[in-house]
Amino acid sequence: MIIMRKIILSLATNILLVGIAAAQTATTLLTVAKPESAAVSSERLKRLDAFIQKHVDEGQLNGSSMIIIRDGKIVYHKAFGHMDAEKKTAMRTDQLFRIASMTKPIVSVAAMMLCEEGKFALDDPISNYIPEFGKAQVLATYNATDTSYTTTPAKSNITIRHLLSHTSGIGYAQIGSPEARAIYYKHGINGGIGTPYSTLKLMIPKLAKLPLFHEPGEKYLYGLNTDVLGYLVEVVSGMPLDRFMQERIFAPLGMKDTHFFLPSEKQPRLVPLYRQDNNGVLRLQDSVISLNGDFHRDFPKTKGGTYFSGGAGLTSTAMDYAVFCQMMLNGGTYNGTRILSPHSIRMMTQNQIGNISMGGNPDAPNRFGLGFGVYTEKSEATYPVHAGSYDWGGMFATNFWIDPEARLACVFMRNIWPLRNPEIGNRLKMLVYQALND
Repeated sequence: MIIMRKIILSLATNILLVGIAAAQTATTLLTVAKPESAAVSSERLKRLDAFIQKHVDEGQLNGSSMIIIRDGKIVYHKAFGHMDAEKKTAMRTDQLFRIASMTKPIVSVAAMMLCEEGKFALDDPISNYIPEFGKAQVLATYNATDTSYTTTPAKSNITIRHLLSHTSGIGYAQIGSPEARAIYYKHGINGGIGTPYSTLKLMIPKLAKLPLFHEPGEKYLYGLNTDVLGYLVEVVSGMPLDRFMQERIFAPLGMKDTHFFLPSEKQPRLVPLYRQDNNGVLRLQDSVISLNGDFHRDFPKTKGGTYFSGGAGLTSTAMDYAVFCQMMLNGGTYNGTRILSPHSIRMMTQNQIGNISMGGNPDAPNRFGLGFGVYTEKSEATYPVHAGSYDWGGMFATNFWIDPEARLACVFMRNIWPLRNPEIGNRLKMLVYQALND
């Protein structure tokens, strides 16, 4: 009995200490600390330095910025290589990167904030708020020679949950299937990158009248779902998406360097976009992808930009995104401000698509939640990341992951498209976890 009481007392004490630590983390800002203070080995982190520097030295990477946070502390924040390799301008840790689809998790959080306010329910039809989705049609036949097609009425409504989990049947312009690219281009629908003009109010109702590429809820199809969510945020909040994000997320969290379109004084910090040719050689990218192969070289420096792409439009720094990650790790709170409840975060970061495979690969271990990719028990055989972790990446080779069990989040920023060596991102995971001392 005495031993049992000691065990119970020890467990209770540990739970109390964890609770106190979590409460302290939620009210304090991220600060730099020695790795060992968070059970991370400084010596073994040198392997991470060498790995990234090797890719710079071999010309596979012009430069990058990486941050690791553990136990609410910044234990690693470094920049490598050059922001501009031609000018030999050194990369700094405060550089700005186009984060493309890493916009999606943040906008998904914005939508969940409004759900928490009772503005809508996850299983509401989106047509309740955007009426143009009320008569959804599913693609039946498609003729590639003239891009004509036939449709049949959808058997069920698109719900907000479908949008958050990419199971609505909406495809992607620019980067989707040949059918989606052709149909969307024909009707002036863009993918949200390099397209500063137009508005969500003009674009999304037009998208709503075009065919779905499968029945709602039947498949996972990466598409313009989060752009639709961005418009939903505008409709139910009565605010433009950029203003909502600034007032409700960025300002409260202190994310001072995250924008849809960059203020002029911050534009010199934007990293040029690079590309890798078929031989893996890095060259300056001529442009940023847009609607139809026409490119906007200045995106996101565009003065007066009005298209706030919820799926791909933000620019940020490694530090700002780490703040967002720490808010998620804290159960929705940071800097003394609650953004979401822990219960919403639990829903967002669990498998919401069941046995539906992502990307057509039934053996893929990861699944999708509400705005985040989710690691499952099956994932643990492939990655060092724990089940229950969650992540996403951006088209221009940015990525992040959050591991609640390891009390860890990592953000890796670079701007390269196309990318011929995508394995770097997964190898980084092993290099991070091998440096953990517990």
